[in-house]
Order: sequence, then C-alpha cells, then structure tokens
Amino acid sequence: MGGVYIHIPFCKSKCPYCDFYSYRCDNASQKKYVNALVDEIKTLRRCSDFLQGEFKADTLYIGGGTPSVLIPDNLTAIIVAAKSRFNIGDGAEITVECNPGSDISSLIPAFKKCGVNRISLGMQSAVDSERQTLGRSADKKRIREAINLLKDNGIDNISLDIMLGIPDQNEDSLKETLDFAIECNTKHISAYILKIEDGTFFDIHRERYNFPDDNAVCDLYNQCADTLEKAGFVHYEISNFALPGYESRHNTKYWELEDYLGIGAAAHSYIKGKRFYFERDTESFVNGKKAIFDGIGGDAEEYIMLKLRLKKGLDLIELQKLYGKKSAENITKKAPFLKEQGLINFDGKSLSLTTKGFLLSNSIIAELI
Repeated sequence: MGGVYIHIPFCKSKCPYCDFYSYRCDNASQKKYVNALVDEIKTLRRCSDFLQGEFKADTLYIGGGTPSVLIPDNLTAIIVAAKSRFNIGDGAEITVECNPGSDISSLIPAFKKCGVNRISLGMQSAVDSERQTLGRSADKKRIREAINLLKDNGIDNISLDIMLGIPDQNEDSLKETLDFAIECNTKHISAYILKIEDGTFFDIHRERYNFPDDNAVCDLYNQCADTLEKAGFVHYEISNFALPGYESRHNTKYWELEDYLGIGAAAHSYIKGKRFYFERDTESFVNGKKAIFDGIGGDAEEYIMLKLRLKKGLDLIELQKLYGKKSAENITKKAPFLKEQGLINFDGKSLSLTTKGFLLSNSIIAELI
C-alpha cells in the first residue's frame, strides 16, 4: 500500500522562515485549485504517464501551506475524492496540517465526515515572544484551546511541530515549549532545526535577529531528545518523536522508500523507482500541465541515506541482498571508527546513528557512501 500527499499552497500570511510553495489567495482562486485537485484525483490525467495500474493507499496527508485555511466544503471534496479513488478504507491514517490560529472549529464537521484521525499542528514554540518572531498569530492559550477542541471531538492523535534555533531561544524557553507539549499529552512531536533558506525574510534581514550559534543549537537538540525520551517518547527519526504506536505512518513511507503519490502544485511522487513532480505553479496545475519526470530513485546511496534517518537504522544483510556485497562491505570497513567516536551503534549486522550522530548525519552518511 502506498501513501497519497495533497499539497495546499495557501496561507493567511508568509512566515519569515518559510520556503515552501505557499501564498495568500481569495476564495475564487481556492475553488479553482480545489476543482483541479479533485479532477486530478479522479482521473490521474496529469500523472498517468508514471503510474502502472491502480494505486491503492493506506495513508493520506493533506499538507501545505496551511490546509486549515480551506473552507470545509473544499476540504471535504478533496478527502472524499481521494478516499474513493485510492481505496483508502477504515484503519487508514488521514492527516491534515493545521495552524492553531485557523478557525479549526469550522472544520470539525468535515474532519468527522471524512474520517480525519490525525492532526499536525504548526506550533513551532509555546513561548509567545518566539511565536511572534516566527510570524505566528496564535498564543499559547489559543494552541491549548485548539488541542482541547480536537480531543473533545475524538481526535487525540495530534502532532506538534517544534522549531529549534529560533532567534533568542535558549534552554529555558525550549523547556517551556517541551513541558507544554508533554502536559498536553501530545502523541507525536516533530522537532526541526531552523534552516535559513535563501530569499526568505530571515535570510534577507538576518542581521536583525539573534540566532543561536551552532553549538547552542546542538545543545537545544540534545535537550529536546533527552527531555522527550524521559517522557516516554521514542526518537524514531532524526527530527521525530512519538509515543509508542503513534509514529507517522505516512512520513515513514518516505524514509522506507515506499511508493507515494503527490498531487498538487509543488507535490513530489515516488512510484516504482520513478520520481516525478508538479511545478511550483498553481496556474500551470489548474491549466492541466502534466507532472514532470525527475529521474530514477532508490539506488544504494539513497537507500542508505534514508534508512539512517531512522532510529532503527540500516540492516546490512538487507542492504547486501538489494544492492550487492560491496555496498555492505564498504560500510562495515568504516563503521568501527565511527562507533569509537560515539556517532553510531554497530553490531556487525546493523548500523544506526546515535543522538550525537544525528547532529552530524550529513557528514556521516557522506563518509559511509
């Protein structure tokens, strides 16, 4: 079974750190885009060149942008069409990204009607001053209200996004955010290190802000991992923590190199080893432009890179079966030194990164491959 991702490129405003394809739009433009999404879901006309037979899924992820800016009828139309087209049945994981500042109460009937059972809330921080710096309008009280509203309506599988490396962030302010997330009985936390992307407001005006240096960010990451693991969370991927059984089934498909189909402007797909995507252009999508081939994926290097994002790491026997003896031998030769440095766990049959190793993952993976 594969996963389906639907991209909603609309936001109320652009956050200073955001490099995703998103912008403000009016209701008429929203409706035109949703109509095009529903048409593509039903016909798969724009990505038919890359599909082989029926595509069935057991996860559906509505991301953005800010999907919670959609009016309820539009969100319902998208999810109903996707569930029907891809045979998404009972037991599937259906996630919608929401901004706690959105009118989530208006979407509750749509969530119930469509079987939405997981919400990813873009909190970023529970410290109001940090949220203001990040361009987030809702305060801690509003975030708590959104969480309680979802739980009161039967959705308790809630993921909170947390950002590390926010201007002026320190161990005390991160503790406030982590304590809040734990106190709210959150099931999943995604903790991302802020990367200043070219062309964003933070990039253009970085001299205005007091960003923590690299050493401070490493300390924040270690604090986050230590605090959440003590609270019972499993650090199952570089940036993701979950109570047992609440790991993101959809996102895990990316790291396990399973098939996923992305629909909408800027959405990417991986089907049977082929990668393809839609342009970052809503108009071209609305006007029927087809998906673009993006090369062959799933080689040994990509397999190693993605597996090492996961806490369970890389099974060397499986690697050898898939890609040959040499690929495993090369890693086995380099593993003892990395283990001595406390960067990896290695028992001769499997290899995984330690928390320290996660912070240097790009360098370690480059060395191994």
